[in-house]
Amino acid sequence: MEYDVAIVGAGAAGIAAARTLVAQRRSVIVLEASDRVGGRGWTIGIGGMPLDFGCGWLHSADRNPLVAVGEAAGFTIVRGPSAWQQQWRGLGFSAEQKASAGAAWDALEERLHRAPPPSDRASDALGAGGEWNNFCRALSGYMNGADLDRLSVADFLAYDDAASENNWRVREGYGALLAASLPNVDLRLATPVRRIALDDGGVRLDTGSGSVAARAAIVTASTNLLASGAITFDPQATDHLHADASLPLGLADKVFLELVGAHEFEVETHMLGNPRDPNTGSYYIRPFGHPMIEAFFGGPGADLLEQGGMAEAARFAIDELAALVGNDVRSKLRPLAASQWCRTDWIGGSYSHALPGHAGARSVLAQPIDDRLFFAGEATHATDFSTAHGAWQSGIRAANEVAERQG
Repeated sequence: MEYDVAIVGAGAAGIAAARTLVAQRRSVIVLEASDRVGGRGWTIGIGGMPLDFGCGWLHSADRNPLVAVGEAAGFTIVRGPSAWQQQWRGLGFSAEQKASAGAAWDALEERLHRAPPPSDRASDALGAGGEWNNFCRALSGYMNGADLDRLSVADFLAYDDAASENNWRVREGYGALLAASLPNVDLRLATPVRRIALDDGGVRLDTGSGSVAARAAIVTASTNLLASGAITFDPQATDHLHADASLPLGLADKVFLELVGAHEFEVETHMLGNPRDPNTGSYYIRPFGHPMIEAFFGGPGADLLEQGGMAEAARFAIDELAALVGNDVRSKLRPLAASQWCRTDWIGGSYSHALPGHAGARSVLAQPIDDRLFFAGEATHATDFSTAHGAWQSGIRAANEVAERQG
């Protein structure tokens, strides 16, 4: 059987592409290498709590299309401000220090806008010996999954200028919302694609369980996976593979700590572990009132914890919390789970950033090949990369491009 469109990957981009094509009454097959749907959106239920291992916030929620998708599907969208800008009780980060650190970040952003370094390397805009340079590096780790040394200024500003401050959540889990959004299509899980070839006016996709023929294909696999050579392409894709290598996935990981027994932690509060440490954790306390703390690490900090494994990651998080609230808290915290996106098969990281001098790689990656091979995924979005809604929008864009070519 020949399908109208074969989609490689069942993450946000692949799901959105499938929905768009099914609505246009096209025959679709989705080939997913892993054994689940959702990609970097992944909700796991533990102890009655939905834990989002990957994306957990509806960024730029005032214009995020997944808000309407979630509400239409019966998911609970929780509006309102996050606690990110808080430091619970000022512990380890007084109001004066917080204001000074925030001013340092604002000054960095101002320099990036008004006098970007010729190198296009964000770290080159840091003042030498700045008191809050490590704080700025920590923020870059959370936002970009990468240190300022590896970050293109032009790329960062494209996202920053387009983003809003509205960040909402899905009570049942963002990953659960994405997984529930896949339409009724021919879905093949645990079916990694090994080769994609333009063939006889269509596309042939070779897998370990045989080949699939389609009139067109949409590839939504991560940049790290494509750059690794896990999928072989025809020579026409050389520029796209170079673009993948210029848009590597940064790393952001979470450690979930259960709160047990009596404690003083308040619902929906937040702390930074050590604002002077670029590898510090960001601790969201009792989200939705759940008895747990979600610890978030980005960039080099996340990489160090992945190397040590979940036990080391939990130890680091508990040590930082104990330094803030006292050693008695150790008996109140129990490791629940942790993500390891760098070690997650078929993905290999969290979200893309452009290396210095390579912001233009996103537009290269988004270009179709011979009107038969199309690319989607957060890395192809000009401004909303690194987000699930950017991936979603890219899937719709690629699906519509296919429809235009096929007529």
